[in-house]
Amino acid sequence: MDTARRTARGAPALLLLLLLLGTGRTDGYRPVVIVHGIFDGPRQFQTLSHFITEVGHVSRDNVHMHRQAIPFGETSGMHPGTEVTVIDLYSDLGSLSSLWTQVQDFRKAFDAIALRAPDGVHLLCFSQGGLICRALLSLAPRHNVHTFVSLSSPLSGQYGDTDYLRWLFPSFMKSKVFRLCYSIGGQKVSVCDYWNDPHQRHRYLQSNTFLPMLNGERPHLHQKEWRENFLLIKKLVLIGGPDDGVITPWQSSHFGFYNIDENIVEMRNQETLAARGAVSVCVRSGVKHVEWHSNRTVFTGCIERWLT
Repeated sequence: MDTARRTARGAPALLLLLLLLGTGRTDGYRPVVIVHGIFDGPRQFQTLSHFITEVGHVSRDNVHMHRQAIPFGETSGMHPGTEVTVIDLYSDLGSLSSLWTQVQDFRKAFDAIALRAPDGVHLLCFSQGGLICRALLSLAPRHNVHTFVSLSSPLSGQYGDTDYLRWLFPSFMKSKVFRLCYSIGGQKVSVCDYWNDPHQRHRYLQSNTFLPMLNGERPHLHQKEWRENFLLIKKLVLIGGPDDGVITPWQSSHFGFYNIDENIVEMRNQETLAARGAVSVCVRSGVKHVEWHSNRTVFTGCIERWLT
């Protein structure tokens, strides 16, 4: 009889636990999916993952499918128990693969995670990863992303002599890179997929097969559908700053970009989200490109409040 009573008393608690696990949320926080940037992989995002969660809630499926890089155990995080997945695809030199190729594979991995989270997920994407996530959201009808955090991403493109560019194309100055990037071979390299030369506008629109389509600058059959899919997000968080040193111009992280005179034209292609108060812009000085995902002030001031 005592055993039966204990079992009866324990059943509701067990049922509640199973229900919580089934929703893909812990302690009220939606799962967070992280997409890395160029030359990165999951190992670069352990600090950010620690910021987000105290106890890594990692399913066996996540470990198997996505080679989860989040350690088990306690950390000094802000949202205890949140499930965090850093998708382990196209890491390091693999990140130079064509962005359309990457988008298809990242989408498959993302869909597998999102299906287990009926209350929605947050998508946090760094640098080049922000463009992958934009394309993923545009191509995914009825997606369940609540907040899309774009962390120092070249959303309107890249045009600048940086250490990354000099390493990739040592024989080219920025004014000459278009000759390589706006070629059939160049469009197989990820950086060229968002190389936006303001002095070669016609070639950019004609030969770049990624960014002009994503931005709606080149008309295509799926343009309206892609826009509607992207607008399903509830919140867009844009983070960047003047001391980044890689994203050029740095305002590209906020959808700004150069005109032909290399003067900045501010964000203009997210008016719908801005009109409904769904855009948050966060500017931080003194943060270098490789520091965004490990800077606690950036996390607490620009990211934390949106991961609920």
